[in-house]
Amino acid sequence: MIGGLALVAYANWRMLGYSPAMDWRPVLTAGVLQGAGLAMSISALTKTAFGTLDEKLHPEGGAIFNLSRLYGSTIGIAVVQIFFYGNTQAMHLALAKNLAPYHAAAHLAGPLAKPGLARLNDMITGQAGVVAIIGQFKILLFAILIVSPLVLFLRKPRPALKLAEATK
Repeated sequence: MIGGLALVAYANWRMLGYSPAMDWRPVLTAGVLQGAGLAMSISALTKTAFGTLDEKLHPEGGAIFNLSRLYGSTIGIAVVQIFFYGNTQAMHLALAKNLAPYHAAAHLAGPLAKPGLARLNDMITGQAGVVAIIGQFKILLFAILIVSPLVLFLRKPRPALKLAEATK
């Protein structure tokens, strides 16, 4: 489990170096590392969760485990999206405010300047999106680093007691 979380943290750290000028190789490398780390940690977490559960309760345990994983990832994606849109808007404003001296020149050109301003706005939005994405990877890296010590509180799975023995 620790190895899987370390791989996920390392992949997120590599994602902090993303740039619009890079090719596909760093994205593929980080994605493979992150996928391998998540697979390792999810399988270890599943083994730990079912290690003490009686076999008769495995279907219900599987349903609850998968439902909690589904809701957890859904809430996590929603939170990341909220921060992404907010960070993109904030970065767009921060980048666009530096263009204020050129505002008067754009008005002087009249209708001819509108396509150029639209392209400039698209460039600013793209750069703001890249900065916001890197910010999201930083948040995910910190989240993994904060959650990782919780692994130390997990116990080694023990054989489950049979239901008949437990009710005696």
